[in-house]
Order: sequence, then structure tokens, then C-alpha cells
Amino acid sequence: MRTITFILTLLLLTACSSSKQTAKKGWGTYGSPKVEQELLNDQTFVVDVYSEDPTYGYTEENPIMVGSAGGSGPLNERRFLNALMGPDGEPITYTRIGSCCNFKTKNGLFDDGGLLDKYSVMHKGLEKEVILYINMYDSDVLKIPVGFKKKK
Repeated sequence: MRTITFILTLLLLTACSSSKQTAKKGWGTYGSPKVEQELLNDQTFVVDVYSEDPTYGYTEENPIMVGSAGGSGPLNERRFLNALMGPDGEPITYTRIGSCCNFKTKNGLFDDGGLLDKYSVMHKGLEKEVILYINMYDSDVLKIPVGFKKKK
């Protein structure tokens, strides 16, 4: 009986230990500059800066930080995407495909953490969808990712 109790205790401790490691694995932090965004209209941000960094928005390490001030985070994600066009002025379509990539932020809702949202973005002439990573908790200077243009 003692052996069974010992084995069960050992398994329980091992399981708890590994779940804590998993929860912390991959946690990053993007800082919280809290840049106030300018609106073109209720549904669109003004985005005038073009990124020269090919990873901006395309990787979880370098997400687009739209923040939640002045509206909800999901609305700000759409406001950003509504400011984009394809490289030759094509209208884009986008679909939220889910959340991923937990990280620490002072602006998170629970336990100083947040998740990035992933969006599939398409436009005419694009052979494969583009995946953009957006942080709705922190806000920084918005930039137009490589491969897109500012909506006129």
C-alpha cells in the first residue's frame, strides 16, 4: 500500500511540475509603450509609417501592437486591418483564425498575461494567405507590414 501511495504522490508531483514548465514556456514580453492611436474614422486607424522589418506582424516575436485604449482590443485589431491594402492597391479580406502565443503584459486581463490573435489576410493576386500576429493589450507606433500599402 505504501508503494502505491508513494508512486501516486510521485506522479502527482511530476504532473504538477511539468504543467508549470509548460505554462511558462514561450512566455515573452512586448513592453507596454501605450502609444495613443489616431482614428481615420470609427472603423479605421491612421497608419502612415511603413515597416522595413520583414518580421513585423509576421512573427509572434514581433506582433502589431494595437492596444485597447479608445475601444476594445478586437475592434482595434479590425481598425488596424481596415487601414491596409494589397501592394498594388487591392482591397484585402481578413479572418481571425484564433489566439496563440501567451505572453506577459501589464495590460493583460488575467495574471499579467495575454494572447496574440492570428489573422489570415488575403487579396487578389496572393497565392497563399498571409498570417499576421496582433497584440491587443499593448500599443505602439503602428506600421504597415512589408507587402501591404496604406489604404487611401
